[in-house]
Amino acid sequence: IGDGKIFVLDVEQIVRVRTGETNEDAI
Repeated sequence: IGDGKIFVLDVEQIVRVRTGETNEDAI
């Protein structure tokens, strides 16, 4: 479970970085 959570967090972080500009505008 721990590894899974870390993997999910990494994926979310990458997505946020790739769509950072869009997320900032949305917020």
